[in-house]
Amino acid sequence: MKKPPGKIAAAPGEPFTGGVDLSIVAALAKIAGHHDLSEVEIEHDGLRVRVARERRAAPAVSYALPLAAPAPAPAAASPLASVAPADHPGSVKSPMVGTAYLRASPEAKPFIEVGSMVKAGDKILLVEAMKTFNEIVAPKAGKVIEILVEDGSPVEYGQPLLVIE
Repeated sequence: MKKPPGKIAAAPGEPFTGGVDLSIVAALAKIAGHHDLSEVEIEHDGLRVRVARERRAAPAVSYALPLAAPAPAPAAASPLASVAPADHPGSVKSPMVGTAYLRASPEAKPFIEVGSMVKAGDKILLVEAMKTFNEIVAPKAGKVIEILVEDGSPVEYGQPLLVIE
């Protein structure tokens, strides 16, 4: 059986060079190392050269932080002050998964701030899901005592967004 023209097989135990200029392989290896790539491949005039290297994972490094002295317990201002935001009766939760926005545009002022007084039905923020901006309105009147999300941060369904008291 005749071998196809241009294809050269290496003898057993010998590396295959196939008429390839090994300086090309060396140059590709240098590029891969310089740019911290796991592989580089080129094709020119029907000749394809691929250089791949095994990358070892960096050893895990852990740091021990010094233990801080226990802080004195804060005096409770009200019985609801020690309640977790998710359990707070005035907690407003996200009705969907998306991205929370505290303002209509990057240049606009926020809909609400800590200390703002809101009425039931006031727009308090937007949650963008699938390129649709959904208005989140205040479920009750009161004072915004805590905002639990940052502008542009992702939110999950049921995640507390803010607390109205």
